Amino acid sequence: MIFAGGLIAQLGSADQKDTLLPQVGSASLQLAVAIDEPQSHYRLQDVQTTAEPVTGGWQLNGRKSVIIGGQSAGLILVSARTHHETRDEKGISLFLVDPQARGVRRRVFDTMDGRKACELYLDDVFVDNDALLGEPGNALPALRYQQGRCIAAQCAEAVGSMEAACALTLDYLKTRQQFGQPIGKFQALQHRMVDMRIELDQATSMTLLAACVADQADSDERSRILSAAKFIVSRASRFVADQGIQLHGGI
Repeated sequence: MIFAGGLIAQLGSADQKDTLLPQVGSASLQLAVAIDEPQSHYRLQDVQTTAEPVTGGWQLNGRKSVIIGGQSAGLILVSARTHHETRDEKGISLFLVDPQARGVRRRVFDTMDGRKACELYLDDVFVDNDALLGEPGNALPALRYQQGRCIAAQCAEAVGSMEAACALTLDYLKTRQQFGQPIGKFQALQHRMVDMRIELDQATSMTLLAACVADQADSDERSRILSAAKFIVSRASRFVADQGIQLHGGI
């Protein structure tokens, strides 16, 4: 919701904001963002999905990949190219697409973390002019800015998960008995638990830094900090999860 809601808040008209944001805030409307494509490899400007102007609106054609939550979203924000060539930074627009509209097809699948996502197929999908967010061809800066805010939010979510994993693991070390005593008394396991906490503390610090810059104006420095936070938190998350599994004896 941070990504989609942020895009509406930044690009949407007054009517779009008044109509959609209260529904998002009350959880009566679920949104998803479709920006990745099979060939894009996380490059926001690599957009082959097209939107051509037609009488009364736009006609969309293309495919979007790995849309988290897209299988149950009431509206999907779709990036499409309205002019210029593939991978040009200009010419990318953002549209509100009803997944129940004619010509829209979704293929739902499970992700590795247990959530669901979908592939989105657009075949001559008509949307009216009110479905366009912002000015045609100028959506990329907003996509990059709101993606940065999402990175900070995902870091915070990961830190919360790591805190829970550390707490569960510490409790297990205090209660699991082996050789007549809690396994937490063994120094080798204590060292592992300390390493987990160190990684968590580093990730927490980087997440706080990311949160401090998330709402600042877009800049190279903001991007550098957010990228560094994403790297540190991702590394720490994997380490904490791996060590937690090991200290639980693989349970």
